[in-house]
Amino acid sequence: MAVVAEPTRRSRRSGPQARREARIGLLFVLPCFLVFLAFRFGPGVAGVLMSFTDYSLTDGGNFIGLDNFTRLWDDPLFWQALKVTVWYTALAVPGTLAVSIALALLTRRAFRGSKLFRSLFFLPVVTSLVLAATVFVWIFSTGGPWSTMTSWLGMSDSSWLTDDTLVIPALVIVGIWSRFGYGMLILLARMQDIPRELEEAALTDGAGPFQRFRYLILPQLRPALFFLAVIETTASFQVFDTVYTMTGGGPANSSYTLVTQLYDAGFKYFDLGYAATIGVALFVLTLVVAVIQRLVIGKDQ
Repeated sequence: MAVVAEPTRRSRRSGPQARREARIGLLFVLPCFLVFLAFRFGPGVAGVLMSFTDYSLTDGGNFIGLDNFTRLWDDPLFWQALKVTVWYTALAVPGTLAVSIALALLTRRAFRGSKLFRSLFFLPVVTSLVLAATVFVWIFSTGGPWSTMTSWLGMSDSSWLTDDTLVIPALVIVGIWSRFGYGMLILLARMQDIPRELEEAALTDGAGPFQRFRYLILPQLRPALFFLAVIETTASFQVFDTVYTMTGGGPANSSYTLVTQLYDAGFKYFDLGYAATIGVALFVLTLVVAVIQRLVIGKDQ
């Protein structure tokens, strides 16, 4: 006798009842979602609107159109801060990526103490940057470890932080030190996903270390490198802690960045409308560079 299987009930509801339950669920989520939108995008929208006013803590704000942007364009201090910011970013981002790649290659294979080295390399990321910058002030000071070492190499033994040509490289060194651990971790995770069979096949074909890195490992790292390039560029454009702690923008504004100018305009002179304008300019600059990086590095991703 044939056994007829009893049809099973569907666990998923469909039709009008399912859509009704979905709408009810969205209503429960909506308050939290609106609060998230308000705190996530509200300050940015308020900043853009404020850039069209002369808002200050003492006089309130009046709509002045594009006057703040005209003032920004004619401000020589803004162009100095922009030059310093771009110069810092141009040195810090490639340096951070290069050190991150080198340390990821160094620690990608498990060896005795490899986990300890990874932890030590990541430690600067979770270290207070203000505290670290205070220590680096002593390191770069005249008679400090760095100036002593450079004097052994026949260079000047004066502090790099008081030299208008060396202050940016000094800040870049601190920036790389504070960020390479994060990049190393991202690249290390990507490298460990590369099948070992590919490297074994390359070894069988006689490929050397440089060839394996260039033709095998580096193409696999492109998505991670694009991500890190955007993250590091954004962080470099927004550099402030080390500059404020180590140099205050000096000497002679040679380390005066855009965020430092934004801080001075908003919290030193309480010219919040102009500070918001600097913030808008910084946002546009970061967005343009991110698009260029997308076209150059991440166009195939």
